[in-house]
Amino acid sequence: MRILLISAANDAGSIVPLPLGLACVAAATERAGHHVRLLALGSDADCENDVRKAIKQFAPDVIGVSVRNIDDQNMQSPHFLLASLRQVVGVCRAASSARIVVGGAGYSIFPKSVLAYLDADIGIRGEGEAAFPALLSWLEPGAQSSLPPAAYFPNGSHLPATFAPALDDFLLPEPRLWLDFPGSTTMRIPVQTRRGCPLDCIYCSTSLIEGRPVRRRSPELVVEWLTALRHDGFRHFHFVDNTFNLPPSYAKDLCRKLTDAELGLDWWGIIYPKWVDAELGELMAKAGCTQVSLGFESGSETMLPQLNKRFTCREVREISDTLAAVGIKRYGFLLLGGPGETRETVEESLEFADSLHLEGLKVTVGLRIYPGTALHSMAVVEGVVRADDDLLSPHFYLAAGLQDWLLKRTAEYNAPTLYPA
Repeated sequence: MRILLISAANDAGSIVPLPLGLACVAAATERAGHHVRLLALGSDADCENDVRKAIKQFAPDVIGVSVRNIDDQNMQSPHFLLASLRQVVGVCRAASSARIVVGGAGYSIFPKSVLAYLDADIGIRGEGEAAFPALLSWLEPGAQSSLPPAAYFPNGSHLPATFAPALDDFLLPEPRLWLDFPGSTTMRIPVQTRRGCPLDCIYCSTSLIEGRPVRRRSPELVVEWLTALRHDGFRHFHFVDNTFNLPPSYAKDLCRKLTDAELGLDWWGIIYPKWVDAELGELMAKAGCTQVSLGFESGSETMLPQLNKRFTCREVREISDTLAAVGIKRYGFLLLGGPGETRETVEESLEFADSLHLEGLKVTVGLRIYPGTALHSMAVVEGVVRADDDLLSPHFYLAAGLQDWLLKRTAEYNAPTLYPA
């Protein structure tokens, strides 16, 4: 079958991220014997013409559309990102009789609502590398295969999402897929070595998208893939694992193998501020890590357990100092306004962030409420949202009595630098 996979630039940021998830689905679909074309749309006004042109030239049997984000999580002026994606689906519908299948991280959080909003034919929730080729087998004329897991239909019928126990079963995208993107050799190529998170921060939707068990690729295969990309001119990478340092033994093993390969990489990572010792910091620096996102979210000992964080401010400071000592730049996040937040805890967080002397800090006011999270349950009990609200349109939690003061206080606050796009 001829499969057109579309990555639409519905992100609010100025830099469109490379579509790692869809590229992995493309690799799995090719391995299943299908003819695949990957179309990455920009944010320009001609993107609909690009879709029409691709459909006319390629004549796809099935069109897959990736839904990365629902909105920009900005409480002050939320930007709902699905409207432009609905236009893309509408263009596909008008230009082709092909089945339209949607999937991706954003879709997986709201499978029923997004499927209805976009007016697509079928949805795939969770990992698409196995489910999408299985769905294609089911869609082929005369096929006798059973309906694959994770499939959603507009009539409300669905099968539950499943998660592969071994990530090594899934192919990583070949370098040629990235070479098709203009300017990709100067962009940061996304790398994911682990999926799943058991930490259960009260607002986080990761477990809905990837599951709770942490599943890992073998370090040898990761290094082999990065070596191939390096030979094709790619040097800059971004490890998008939600917690690069967990488990620490795996992170250390991966860093040692990256160092031994002598690839000369420049990469970023995301650190959960616990379980980082001096050895791991040194190994990361030697392996080419130049910058980390330090996800502490609060600098108040009162608020950290409220957010279900497993670390203390002392641990955050020690890890920040450890990384700075080996020359790794640190960018931090503050997420203000959660359950139990007060003016006093806000001031504690701002003072703590200042004391870390970070290279950059992003301050967010209000927590986006996602279904199935602990924050969602709290918000229902407190009457912030209704129990029957699907939450597709952005809803936010902000502790009572803080909104006017907190918006003014954060507007006055002088963050170290703008957080990089």
